[in-house]
Amino acid sequence: MHRISRILLLLGLSALILAAACSSAGKVKSEVTVEAPTRHVLHNGVRILLQEYPFGEVVAVQLWVRAGGRDEAAAELGLAHYLEHMLFKGTTTRSKGFVDRDVEALGGYVNAGTSLDFTYYYVVLPATRAVAAIEMLADISVNSSLDETELELEKKVVIEEMRLGEDTPQRHLTRQLYGMVFDGHPYGRSLLGTPEIIQKLTRNTLLAFYRRHYVPESFTLVVVGPIDKAAILQAAERTLGRLPRSGFERLPQSMPATLTPKKNEVQRPGALAYLGMAWLGPKLDHADTPAVELLASILGQSRSSRLPQSLRERQGLVNSVRSDYVEYEAGGVIMVTAQLESVNLARAETETLNEIRRIRDQGVSDEELRRAITRAEAERAFRSETAEGRARLFGHAETVWRLSGELAYLDRLRSVTADQVRLAARRYLDLERYGRLAFVPPAR
Repeated sequence: MHRISRILLLLGLSALILAAACSSAGKVKSEVTVEAPTRHVLHNGVRILLQEYPFGEVVAVQLWVRAGGRDEAAAELGLAHYLEHMLFKGTTTRSKGFVDRDVEALGGYVNAGTSLDFTYYYVVLPATRAVAAIEMLADISVNSSLDETELELEKKVVIEEMRLGEDTPQRHLTRQLYGMVFDGHPYGRSLLGTPEIIQKLTRNTLLAFYRRHYVPESFTLVVVGPIDKAAILQAAERTLGRLPRSGFERLPQSMPATLTPKKNEVQRPGALAYLGMAWLGPKLDHADTPAVELLASILGQSRSSRLPQSLRERQGLVNSVRSDYVEYEAGGVIMVTAQLESVNLARAETETLNEIRRIRDQGVSDEELRRAITRAEAERAFRSETAEGRARLFGHAETVWRLSGELAYLDRLRSVTADQVRLAARRYLDLERYGRLAFVPPAR
């Protein structure tokens, strides 16, 4: 889910959303009832989610695959991500460049993303091309040519992506914090793999991963827009429905072990220091998830949140600070990250713990809770404004959670009490058991 990284943007946009609701166009939109998505399961296990969303003339078509970084063996690290790079480079019936020809030439766009829990491929096109988009995604799902020349060329791209991640302090800090919190668990491994594994990657190795994980039982097709549901179902049956069952069953992922407290400090070129503190959080479908989301918001996801007010505005200890909660199917991580002068590292860590202690001991105010819920509502409104955003919410839920849970989530979040937020802080933000990592400039 990309909830947390977009909240600051959403706060600004929420005012626009509310204003639009008062316009004549907004009134027309609000008067149209959008039915809940419908769920269908084909005979071979492919799941289909459809929603008729009549606003606009485009359709979002997405294929979600239950295969991500957590599904890789030790010798396969990075293959889920690498395969995502390869699938739009040609199939047995579509030559290289088919995306430019069949999608972008019509004003549409296509892309993909890989997570620890899943991979997904998405297309946005004029609604009249919905069936063609389904045919294309069904084709790449099992018929990618995985051309050896293209595979070799892509190695440079992926290794450069690794380098860019390491050169970006905040991104590299987050990646290293995952390794500390999820030590020994698949969630703690790099999604991109290692240069050694990627350099030695062969077509046969990638093909074996493709054949094992890209099977009907792993697929969810999501289509949202001004659609004819019957025609979409027929297209899904004619394409994905023809694939034979594989018998493959994804193994359930174990919960991460208890966090072992760790504190590391690493020299890194640059003028500023970076501080990261991380705790294990609840998994996606846990009863505590809504309370922890609001806790992270109250701690540090807007200028009025506690950590920015204390560490930046009042004490001047940091240039920036924020908190995040990222939830996965088997576990979650709560993080506080800051950019600051290295001389302030110890005080910033202490003051962060002091703010957490205050929440653990005294709780949060009704006003803080109200603001956090409003931010979550604004984000949900923004993400649900487009067919693409809706499709992403539904596909993610069906792949690693439950569609019914996603549809009910906002009501669960609205029902969270201040006492539940305090209890979440006491349960998950242990003042002694956390991972701490600092990047510091070399000594002068």
